[in-house]
Amino acid sequence: MNNKLQPLALGVAFGVLWAFYVFFAGLFAMYGWGATMVAALGSFYLGYGASFLGALIGALWAFVDGFVGGFIIAWIYNKVAK
Repeated sequence: MNNKLQPLALGVAFGVLWAFYVFFAGLFAMYGWGATMVAALGSFYLGYGASFLGALIGALWAFVDGFVGGFIIAWIYNKVAK
């Protein structure tokens, strides 16, 4: 039985989901919803903030972060599931 995950596919899936979340959180923070969380993430994602441009920048950072996380999870899973 082949229980392998595809690291690139999982990385892209995680990256896209996390980027959408961070992008919309940045947009909602323009109206005060979740502003504290956006400020906290902004300390990690340089340029991220409660504006359209800040949300785009945060989404780019989030995609990279989510991609790396998903890739590593799939890689570790494949090593452990051997």
